[in-house]
Amino acid sequence: MSENEAQLLRALRDEHSGPLWRYVVSLTGDRDLADDVVQETLLRAWRRPSVLDQSQSSARAWLFTVARNLVIDDRRSAHHRHELTVEELPDRMDADRIDALLDSWVVAEALSELSLEHRSVLVHVYYGGASLAEASEKLGIPSGTVKSRLHYGLRALRLALQEKGVTG
Repeated sequence: MSENEAQLLRALRDEHSGPLWRYVVSLTGDRDLADDVVQETLLRAWRRPSVLDQSQSSARAWLFTVARNLVIDDRRSAHHRHELTVEELPDRMDADRIDALLDSWVVAEALSELSLEHRSVLVHVYYGGASLAEASEKLGIPSGTVKSRLHYGLRALRLALQEKGVTG
């Protein structure tokens, strides 16, 4: 773009951006959209240097026509038809803990169906975070027994959960 074209574009922006913005606001009632439409209109004028060579009244008519068409395109677009605007953003929702609560009930019920030996090893290792050696020491049984009960306890827990309709 030559220096002359850049000056003409600046003059076009300075003279017409205010009235153009007010026109778009009167069409839409949306100041943010008006900013976007004016910017896009001036960008299109920049891409078409022939607009700059027109008389002031012709250039103004071209700018207003482009802005009006952009507003129409926006109103016809899918995002506008499916988007709801609100004055205030809704409060951020906390994560729904109901599913986690129901899951914990199902697991607790399935654990209650296991033998005391299997349940105690699972609780110490998985819920208590104990290592095999720590669980062995706390329960007073050899670590090999802890491993065995852990293996068979998980298998029994899986079966109990499948009987309750939990798949996985």
